Amino acid sequence: MHRRLLEHLTTAVMTLDGTFNVDWMNPAAEALLAVSLGRVKGLRLESLIGGNTAVTEVLVKAMKTAHSFTQREARLVLVSGEAVTVDFTATPLSDDELLLEIEPRDRLLRISREEALIARQKTVKVLSRGLAHEIKNPLGGIRGAAQLLERDLPDSALVEYTQVIIEEVDRLRDLVDRMLGPHYPCRHESLNIHKVVERVRTLLLAEHAGIDYVRDYDPSLPEMIGDEAQLIQALLNVAGNAVQAMESSRCEAPRLTLRTRARRQFTLGSECHRLVCEITVIDNGPGVPERLRDTLFYPMVSGRADGSGLGLAIAQSILQQHHGLIESESQSGHTEFRLLIPLDAAVNSLVEAP
Repeated sequence: MHRRLLEHLTTAVMTLDGTFNVDWMNPAAEALLAVSLGRVKGLRLESLIGGNTAVTEVLVKAMKTAHSFTQREARLVLVSGEAVTVDFTATPLSDDELLLEIEPRDRLLRISREEALIARQKTVKVLSRGLAHEIKNPLGGIRGAAQLLERDLPDSALVEYTQVIIEEVDRLRDLVDRMLGPHYPCRHESLNIHKVVERVRTLLLAEHAGIDYVRDYDPSLPEMIGDEAQLIQALLNVAGNAVQAMESSRCEAPRLTLRTRARRQFTLGSECHRLVCEITVIDNGPGVPERLRDTLFYPMVSGRADGSGLGLAIAQSILQQHHGLIESESQSGHTEFRLLIPLDAAVNSLVEAP
């Protein structure tokens, strides 16, 4: 009778025998572990979760003490190879039966990270605007004074120095404009995202021929509304950084994968979207330095000595204008940047650039 009730729970629930073999699981557990009860009944639990001995230790404690034990944020590797983060509680029902409740945490952790990222980006945008205003006003005065001085100089040989002042002021003004990101509204046009990805691949191939470029596209992705030129720029900034990191580290057999996928019922920040386009840039380079991971999308933050630190900040700004965002995960030998863009009809009206 209790199993019939448990079948309707959204929480993943399964029962194990005294040696931790699978005896039963509800549909939510089948969906979470990506297996069917008929296929795994009688198998050891460890074989379904990548041999995670930490989980087994909790089960042993629960059986020995006859008390429930809860483990927070345990990392499990499923049979499919996918890794998930879960909270689980082991409760002994008898000497030879154990109830296991599993609650996935990946979605909540990702939402929390995205909300923090969005909040930080808003703060950075406000600070950047204020900083740009404070810098551009005196720059205008310096440029005007240099032009007046140039007109009144008696010696034409000194004009060279006023020209240097004017050119450097213009360079700083352009740098401030780039720091603020795109300064024109997004165009509302129908586009094929694979045309954007292919354009970026062609540009990279022309400049960086020593890289193995792998295409992994989902042909089911529909047309979307956006600004093709800006999306090309955003993806080129991200992919270009990956290529440069591999080249500067002299990575053996450098490989860049461009992958597209459709994500359904996907949450960005605190908003759930029916359909989201995911463009993933994967490289096998050295990874993002630990010290930069929390500030990676801030203006003027760069891992290269010759980098301006504006590429990823501009890319993030472009994605935000499309109601999306960029996420990243990095470790040595495997770095992923995911560009997430909602495809819902409700968000096809793009916000204007600041």
